[in-house]
Amino acid sequence: MPDPKPAASSLGGPVLRDGLLFALAVAGFLWLVARGAATLGYNWQWYRVPAFVITPENTAGPLLQGLEVTLKLTALSGLGALCCGLAAALLRLSGSVAGRALARCYMEAVRNTPLLIQLLFLYFVLAPVIGMDALTTAVLGLSLFEGAYVSEILRAGIVSQDPGQWDAARSLGMSTFSAYRLVILPQAVRHVLPPLASQSVSLVKDSSLASAIAIGELTLRGSSIVAETFLSFEIWFTVAALYWLVTTALSILASTLEQRLSYPA
Repeated sequence: MPDPKPAASSLGGPVLRDGLLFALAVAGFLWLVARGAATLGYNWQWYRVPAFVITPENTAGPLLQGLEVTLKLTALSGLGALCCGLAAALLRLSGSVAGRALARCYMEAVRNTPLLIQLLFLYFVLAPVIGMDALTTAVLGLSLFEGAYVSEILRAGIVSQDPGQWDAARSLGMSTFSAYRLVILPQAVRHVLPPLASQSVSLVKDSSLASAIAIGELTLRGSSIVAETFLSFEIWFTVAALYWLVTTALSILASTLEQRLSYPA
């Protein structure tokens, strides 16, 4: 039996080289940032930032309060996007001409117009008519917008299934609804989880546009603090870091779920 030690040791060179290259790239980036900050002539005041995250009374500061609203908005909009996306995907795959046309019009209208304009239209035109508050309007707008992309992800996952799965479901006497629920969709989830994770990351970032309709989420709270304190770079860098933490956590969660749901082909 061959000794694995030479093979393992042979990997040390490339790993060390890659590590050094990565360290050099990080060092170069940090040098550029430091050089740019020095030439900017900006009076950095990072010591004032923690009070906007956690107050001296150990309560959530305005940035954490805004992050809580962002998480709530993301969770509700994510559920709404899944519902809208699944409905549109099933209509696209149905035998109804009217259903396919409706789903197609919805997708083209939503994906080919900016999210900001959609939110403003819903808030200033539709919301006063049906009595929606700002949070409900934001959830509806984000759900419809993200749902248009989710529908294509789900449709691709459904059509990628082996046609034999449909034959097996019909041979067991299942209706179309039961076949989708018990056979097709559970298997499609394994294939669409990675793109759905990417879409959820986009949803977190797109939720910042809800600040345009006075939703007190993270971006609006950061903007208000900057207007009061003029700590432009410190606050916006902190806001970006909080978004990065949320999106990284979502990516790790999706990767963990993908590993648990995966099975050998």
